[in-house]
Amino acid sequence: MTDIHAMAAAIAERSTQVQSRIVQAAGAAGRDAAAVRVVAVTKGFGPDVVAAARRAGLDRFGENRVQEGEAKLAAAPDAQWHLIGHLQSNKARRAVAAFAAIDAVDSTELLARLDTIAAELDVARQVLFQVNLTGAEGQHGFDLATFEAGIANGELVAAIDALQRVRVVGLMGIGPLTSNVRASHAAFARLRELRDRLQDAGAGPLLELSMGMSGDLEAAVAEGATLVRLGTALFGDRPVEG
Repeated sequence: MTDIHAMAAAIAERSTQVQSRIVQAAGAAGRDAAAVRVVAVTKGFGPDVVAAARRAGLDRFGENRVQEGEAKLAAAPDAQWHLIGHLQSNKARRAVAAFAAIDAVDSTELLARLDTIAAELDVARQVLFQVNLTGAEGQHGFDLATFEAGIANGELVAAIDALQRVRVVGLMGIGPLTSNVRASHAAFARLRELRDRLQDAGAGPLLELSMGMSGDLEAAVAEGATLVRLGTALFGDRPVEG
C-alpha cells in the first residue's frame, strides 16, 4: 500500500479501534478516556507512514533512535515528538535539538546533561524518568532499588530542583512481556506508586505515566497511564529489517 490516502484511511480505522479499547478500559476503571493520549511508535516505518498517520489525525509520535527520528521529523513537523528509546550521552545534544520530549532518562547524570544542553540551545524540554520495572535483561531505565533509594535519600528531588530548562513531568516503564494480566497490572501499579512517592517527596506535579503498549494497554490504562505507546495496533507488523 503506497497511496498516502489509502494508508491514512487504514491508520484512521486502526486508530478508531484503539480509541475504543481505551474508552472501554478507562470506563471500567472509572477514568476519563480523554486523559489517555496515544504516542504512535513509528520505529521501522518510513516518513510516508508518518505523513499518513498525521493525515489520519495522529499528532504525537515516538521514536527509539535519535537518527531515525531526525529523518522523519519533516513528515510531521507540527506533531509532538518523543524519544522513547535509550539515549546514549554522545547523542544527547542531537536529542535535545530534535525532540520536544525525552521519555527514557535513566540517570541523574543524563538529566543534568540534558538540562545543560537545553540551556545552551535556548530550548525547553520535557522528560520522563524511565524505571526498569521487570529487571529483564536488555531493558533500560533506573534499577528499581536505585530509584527507590533516590526517592528516600532526596537525590532525585535535588536533581529535579537543580533544573533550569528541562522539566521532569512523570515516569515511563515497560511492562513484563507476558500474557499474565495480573503481572502487567502489578508492574504498572508499581510505576504509579513510585510516581506518587516521588511527587510526595517534593518533586512537584508529575502528571504523566507513560506505560502500556499494543498488547497490554488495557492494564496500563486501568492503573493510570496517561500516555500509551502503540506501534503494531496502529501500523501493523513492523517491516523486517534487511
